[in-house]
Amino acid sequence: MILNEKLAILERIYAVYGEFLEGRDLACKRGCAHCCTRNVTLTTLEGYHLTETLAASGRTDLVRRLEVGADENRFRPLVTTNEIAEICLRGEDPPEEESDPDWGECGLLTENECPLYGVRPFGCRCMVSARNCGETGAADMDPFVVTVNTVILQYIEHVDADGYSGNLTDVLLWMEAEENRGYYRESTLTHPPRGLIPNRPVKALMVPPRHRADIKPILEAIGDITPRNPAG
Repeated sequence: MILNEKLAILERIYAVYGEFLEGRDLACKRGCAHCCTRNVTLTTLEGYHLTETLAASGRTDLVRRLEVGADENRFRPLVTTNEIAEICLRGEDPPEEESDPDWGECGLLTENECPLYGVRPFGCRCMVSARNCGETGAADMDPFVVTVNTVILQYIEHVDADGYSGNLTDVLLWMEAEENRGYYRESTLTHPPRGLIPNRPVKALMVPPRHRADIKPILEAIGDITPRNPAG
C-alpha cells in the first residue's frame, strides 16, 4: 500500500472516531491539558503526517521544542498494541511498563493549548474523560470507550505495519529531518530508529464479549476504509 493511501486511511479513521465521540458527555474543552503529558505514543505514519504538515507550513520549529526535554524520563513502550494482543492470545502476561504522569507535561504545550491540535495523533485524540481530570486526578473513561480506543490503535498500527511506534518525542525528533521522512516515504527503514519498536499487523482484536455487539458499527466503518478487515 502506498503512503498516500495510508494517510487517507488515517484521516478517515480520525473522522470515524470523531463521529463516535459526537454526543458523548465529555468534560474535555479548550484549555484543559491535564492529559497532555510526556508519555504520549504514536506510529511513524502519524509522525510523518504531523511533521509533513508542519514542514509545509514552515513550523518545524515546534518539533524542535522537544529537544529541550529529550533526556528526561518519558514512557517508551516495550511492546505495541498488536503485540500485546498476540501475547494475550498466547495466554501470557504483557510486560510491566513504567509510566508516570508526574514526569511532566508535553514539551509542545503552549499556555495549556496544543499548537498541533489539528494534526494531533490518536494517542492524544483518545484521551477523553467524563469528568475534569484536574479535579479527580485521573480520566473517567467509559469501558466501551476504552475498547473502541484500543481497537482503533490496533487498526492504525495495522495500516503502518511496516513502520514503528514509540514516544512522541522520539518519533517526531526523528521524523523532523527531511532525510528520515524520505526513508519512510520510500519504505527503506531497514533498522528501527533509536527508541522505537516495530509495528505489527492485527492478528486479533481486543474486544471483550460484552462489547462485541456495540462495536460492530465501528468495525464496519473502519473495515470499509482499510485494505483488509483485520482479524475479520
